[in-house]
Amino acid sequence: MTDLQSKYSKLAQEYSKLRAQNQVLKKAVLDEQTGCNSLKDELKQKEQSLRKVEQEMDSLSFRNQQLTKRVELLQEELLLSESKSRRSKNKGDSPPQVNLQAQNVFDEDLRKKIQENERLHIQFYEADEQYRRQEAQLRERLDQLEKESEQHQAVVDALTSRYSDTIEKLQSDKARLEVTAQSLEREAKDCRVRTEECQQQLRKYQNEVSSQLKHSSSLILEKVPFNDTQSSDYNSLNVPLHNRRHQLKARDVAAQALGFLQNLVSALLNFHSYTEQRVHIYPLDSSIEAVSPVNQRFSQYLHENAAYLRPLEDDLLQIHQSITEDAITVLETLAKLQDFSRSFSAYSSFLQKILPYQLKSLEEECDASLCTAALTARNQQLQKDMKKLTAVFHKLKSYVALLAVPSVRSDAMCQSSANAVFTQMSASLHSLHDVTTELSSHYGQKVSLEQELPTATQKLRTTNECVLASLAALTSSCGKMATFFSNSLDFLASCPGYGPRGGVLNPLQAHSVMENKRRAATYMSAIRKVRSESVPYREALANRHVLTSSTESREGLMEQVVQSQEKMCRLEQEKEHWLLEAQLGQVRLQKESQRIAQLEAQILAGFPAEPHSAAQIPSGAPAEPHSAADGPGAARPDSPEPVQDTSLVGILTITSCSESSADQESREHLIKTHYMSRVSDLTSQLQICDSKAVHFHAECRAVAKRLTIAEKSRETLTEELKLANQNITRLQDELSTTKRSYEDQLSMMSDHLCSMNDTLSKQRDEIDTLKLTSKGNSKKNKGR
Repeated sequence: MTDLQSKYSKLAQEYSKLRAQNQVLKKAVLDEQTGCNSLKDELKQKEQSLRKVEQEMDSLSFRNQQLTKRVELLQEELLLSESKSRRSKNKGDSPPQVNLQAQNVFDEDLRKKIQENERLHIQFYEADEQYRRQEAQLRERLDQLEKESEQHQAVVDALTSRYSDTIEKLQSDKARLEVTAQSLEREAKDCRVRTEECQQQLRKYQNEVSSQLKHSSSLILEKVPFNDTQSSDYNSLNVPLHNRRHQLKARDVAAQALGFLQNLVSALLNFHSYTEQRVHIYPLDSSIEAVSPVNQRFSQYLHENAAYLRPLEDDLLQIHQSITEDAITVLETLAKLQDFSRSFSAYSSFLQKILPYQLKSLEEECDASLCTAALTARNQQLQKDMKKLTAVFHKLKSYVALLAVPSVRSDAMCQSSANAVFTQMSASLHSLHDVTTELSSHYGQKVSLEQELPTATQKLRTTNECVLASLAALTSSCGKMATFFSNSLDFLASCPGYGPRGGVLNPLQAHSVMENKRRAATYMSAIRKVRSESVPYREALANRHVLTSSTESREGLMEQVVQSQEKMCRLEQEKEHWLLEAQLGQVRLQKESQRIAQLEAQILAGFPAEPHSAAQIPSGAPAEPHSAADGPGAARPDSPEPVQDTSLVGILTITSCSESSADQESREHLIKTHYMSRVSDLTSQLQICDSKAVHFHAECRAVAKRLTIAEKSRETLTEELKLANQNITRLQDELSTTKRSYEDQLSMMSDHLCSMNDTLSKQRDEIDTLKLTSKGNSKKNKGR
């Protein structure tokens, strides 16, 4: 019910949020609609102003036509007057004064009309240009507003569809929740009814328990002569409690601690081993010159690190194996914790023993001729770090020893002091992680400085990389152990509830409790075991002979099988022996046949040959194979031929067993030297592989970082490319629109120029005709 109510409340909150968002979106849609309406009104006003301008243009064009007609009439009159004047001139008569005045009036009127026509043409051209500009601007504004209106309409449609779906979903959720609420109400009613029934049963049980308690208390007062929990001697005889859940948790915690300790031991083993290898390489290479006595002693001590670290892992493994589901695990019963404390104390003493030699070794590195000031400072920091590391292990040794004390003396530590020890141990583990982190960082800085030295060899670089890898593993394991101990601190500091009431549990009690528990389990299983059906006495007597004979025959067959198996093993051994003897005989036969062939060749050649002398064999004869145990000059003809044995470790040349103990010892010595050399080769190969793995790991990390940087740069460049493409398309659109507008303007200008040229030519023609008419009229007047 609580989950459904919480879900219902969450859905109601989401519904209220969506409702508020819907109101906001409605308001935004209304605002957009009002904006669109205002833009439409503005567009209508612009269209009205455009119509007014068009009407003005029509009136101006009509006026212009009237003026052109008037000019034409005037030009005709002028032509008539000119024609009259020419006629009068031809006749030789002087024009009268009246005709001259009329001619001047006409000329003045014509000049004014021409000026007015030019002014009207200029106004018409300007009005036409202004109209076109306004029309282009209004069209662009109209396109932009239409696009914005379409975008706003699309957004409104998307929001409407989205929130309509959301509203439908919320309505369906509301209906479903209402149904759920009704079902929950019904369940709540049923629960109330069941609760009332349970309360009634509880009252009844309480009454029964109270009556039983009264009866039991009266029996205890009457029958029990004493209270055993008041006396520690009597209380120690009581059976302690057992917490199975605590046992499972303790086993889980011990398994995790064992895993972390194994990682820590492995890292420390690698660190000490690679440090020993480094001592033989730097500052003096042991293969070229002898190292200092301090480094020799330091190397000897470091070679013993496994003897101190392996017992830690074994002791904790024994502790983990002792924590079973049926056991009682507290500090008082962990007897194996004493062994772990002793092993940890031994390792702490080992660190204190090697600390002075380590400090002296670092001082020798500082005294080297090529040691720089920065390298000296790093060595001093490493000295401080090693001192801190040894001090932290010494502190942990003290806490582990305190935790191991209760297994010897049960009254040595109370629960509060154990909690304090666990808390301090957690703090010490965190300080150990901090110290290892500083040690790893300082050593990494030192290695980076050493690799810049001109005398740094490849062996030194490889060893430094191995030491850095071991320090990284040590830091990681210490951090995991500190985090694990901090997380498990509540469990370790909690009281498990073991022990008799009012007393303290000791190992003897725990052992007796588990023994009694085992006996009780055996007894219960025995009494619960179903008895088999009994056989009648006469039938049993009749079958007794058959059973004894079959038992005897079965025992005899078993003895025969055992004997046959022993015989088969013996025959297999004899078979292997005779196979080996056959191989040796074959080898000897081949060798004797070769020797006989050599002797026959010598005899045929005429050389005196001694059977046991290999020095007199000629140089042209094939040399006799020498045993791996013989020296370079001790070749004997009767020595066995070597046999090559190929295995996973390598190829070993083996000779057959000789009668002399010296040959056997030399053969064993050669085998030992072969395997030692093979082990050293494999160790060097393993170190090289480790260094290569560390190097490849670093390269992979660098490549991964480069890949992430390249991915980020690729994404940024892709975004920039998209923006550039968008800008290019926008500029291309603008260029096309401007080009189109310029072409339209050029075509309009050319049309306008053509029309103006036509009008000018017409006006010239009209003026000429007016001049001609004016001349004709003047001539007529003169003629009159």
